Amino acid sequence: MQQGTVPESTRSPAPRDDERLAEVRRRVAAIKGFYIHLIVFVAVIVSLALLNAASGDPWWVQWVLLGWGIGVLAHALAVFGRGSKLVSEWGKRKIKGCWKRNEPARTRPHKGTPKRQWPLPLQHGHFIARV
Repeated sequence: MQQGTVPESTRSPAPRDDERLAEVRRRVAAIKGFYIHLIVFVAVIVSLALLNAASGDPWWVQWVLLGWGIGVLAHALAVFGRGSKLVSEWGKRKIKGCWKRNEPARTRPHKGTPKRQWPLPLQHGHFIARV
């Protein structure tokens, strides 16, 4: 290593790398959420099936399996399916559009108002935006 250079492991990531890292973290969190949902689904269905078998009543557990199974399938499609990417891309486009549309409001006040920094900060990170 040459003198004056920063080792590779200590460099801060570029802004583009930060975006990719945030995207990967969101993706991993979505996958983890699905697997937790699946494990809970299987555990509850097995428990209910055992309870239903032990009670000797007519089978009703299949209705729980069907209803909740549809939810698990929808969750899987949202996480692993093509629709997930389409929704994600739509969200990114929407954020960019809203950001561009509100950009002038952040830099100039309304006519007839004293010069202040716009938008005016409120509590908890909310802002007054020019409409």
